[in-house]
Amino acid sequence: MLRTHFADRQRVLEIGSGTGQHAVHFAAGLPWLSWQTSERAENLRGIQAWLDEAALPNTPQPMELDVGSTWPTLTFDAVFSANTLHIMGWLEVQRLFDQLPTVTNTGALLVVYGPFNYSGRYSSDSNAAFDQWLKARGAHMAIRDAEAIDALAARTGFALIDDIAMPANNRCRVWRRSDG
Repeated sequence: MLRTHFADRQRVLEIGSGTGQHAVHFAAGLPWLSWQTSERAENLRGIQAWLDEAALPNTPQPMELDVGSTWPTLTFDAVFSANTLHIMGWLEVQRLFDQLPTVTNTGALLVVYGPFNYSGRYSSDSNAAFDQWLKARGAHMAIRDAEAIDALAARTGFALIDDIAMPANNRCRVWRRSDG
């Protein structure tokens, strides 16, 4: 899916890179992209270990990024984030979308992977159980409603262009920035 949507992209910002394993996998499979990892400060060392071991030419140094804090001044033609929206509090999710125009150009793509609810309903029993588990871990965590995320995207100039079913009741949702 990323090979198709990122075929004409050059620079991807990954928000919430976690350990860095996704960055290494995608950067190896999409060698024409510069894959910029980002994460909170406490996770940068682990990401750097993955990047060092892989020694890929298209993975710059990881960047510190906490969505509720200062954002980079660099711009990207794509943004990717996996399994983050349900971990962040709603205010952090809003902040992420509010900041996207500062780090992207017109025509940029946003790709988000993870579980989503549709019309306020779970897409599966396993997602309902996962949502309860999330809420038990922290009241700020929850599977997000696709329509609420689409509204955040729209107010920052991003329109949904694809919504792809993925394994384990996850989705890969793709928006394009139009500014028009």
